[in-house]
Amino acid sequence: MSGELEGMFNSMLVGKVPDLWASRSYPSLKPLGSYITDLLARLSFFQKWLSKGIPPVFWLSGFYFTQSFLTGATQNFARKYKIPIDHLTFDFEVMKSEEEMQFKPFGQEDGVYIYGLFIEGAIWDRELMRLNEAEPKVLYDTLPVVWLKPVLKKDLSKDGIYEAPLYKTSERRGTLSTTGHSTNFVMYMHLTSAQPQTHWINRGVALLTQLDD
Repeated sequence: MSGELEGMFNSMLVGKVPDLWASRSYPSLKPLGSYITDLLARLSFFQKWLSKGIPPVFWLSGFYFTQSFLTGATQNFARKYKIPIDHLTFDFEVMKSEEEMQFKPFGQEDGVYIYGLFIEGAIWDRELMRLNEAEPKVLYDTLPVVWLKPVLKKDLSKDGIYEAPLYKTSERRGTLSTTGHSTNFVMYMHLTSAQPQTHWINRGVALLTQLDD
């Protein structure tokens, strides 16, 4: 038995993702059992996409290279309206739907709708439709469906929002890959807030595509 196989066997005994797998995998801090469940869910998401067509809402957590999907969404908008892609950015609108939508709302077909994100350090107030203080002993909250709307950078307003960093894992750190993107940080998402930016920064509020369990 080679050293790699022995290491894989020992990792499985303690419910850990083997290093050999992790070196070729998407970032994940999950134990082995949860990792396999998550992997199967990702495969199911893409199989449904292939068999049933483009979904109205995308499970953002299911992508290996999340930034590429976001770039593709911006490119589609840029080609449709003949706008240079470097003039565009995303605006964000949190919807009422928690996960699934049967179709895109009328007049809001541009951009993409995503789900599967978690808020760490705060909650999303479903009544006021904005960030709010976390409940005692509640570490995470789910974020409903979010509409990513491509807009001109010059038209993007930053009033009354919190620029929440989005990470793939709770480790909140990564390295630059050969594509120039971080292996963990994805982007900043603007979430409606009645508090100033510093309020949420001091609480370490961030968005995650997956939890550790």
